Amino acid sequence: MGKEEANKMEASEPKELQQPVKEEKDAAHENDVAEEKSVIPVPEKVAAAPATVKSPNNRDSVLARGETEKRLALVKAWEENEKAKVDNKAHKKISAIGSWENTKKAGVEAQLKRIEEELEKKKAEYAEKMKNKVAEIHKEAEEKRAVIEAKRGEDFLKIEETATKFRATGYTPKKFLGCFSS
Repeated sequence: MGKEEANKMEASEPKELQQPVKEEKDAAHENDVAEEKSVIPVPEKVAAAPATVKSPNNRDSVLARGETEKRLALVKAWEENEKAKVDNKAHKKISAIGSWENTKKAGVEAQLKRIEEELEKKKAEYAEKMKNKVAEIHKEAEEKRAVIEAKRGEDFLKIEETATKFRATGYTPKKFLGCFSS
């Protein structure tokens, strides 16, 4: 009696719930997932259970099972269609975000390049100013050296004239021998 009840239960359940069928996908189908999901699957035709006994109960159960299988097939098709829609919408949004990101990155990189060029220009200007300042300082230093050399030459001439005068007069300078004089 246990075997008969198990057979009746198996017969009353839809085939989709009895044995899950694994579908094998080809490489071409894997590459085109969006196209595969957008296609509405055609419900599989279920082989009718052999009607050995012609009773109203058996016919009603077969019809009910057929209706259930049809309804489940439609639900499965609807589910696949909705999943495809969601997947396509998500893919579209991800693509939009990618293009937005690329646009923003390009703008920031262009701004960075422009700022770098401005900084290089300012750096060159400041370097030129500093070189000019160095040249100006060098020029001033040369002028000061020249003034000091000229003054030294004048002082030498003055000292030579004074020394010649002291030699001619026989006078001894007091500043130089001030510590020896009494």
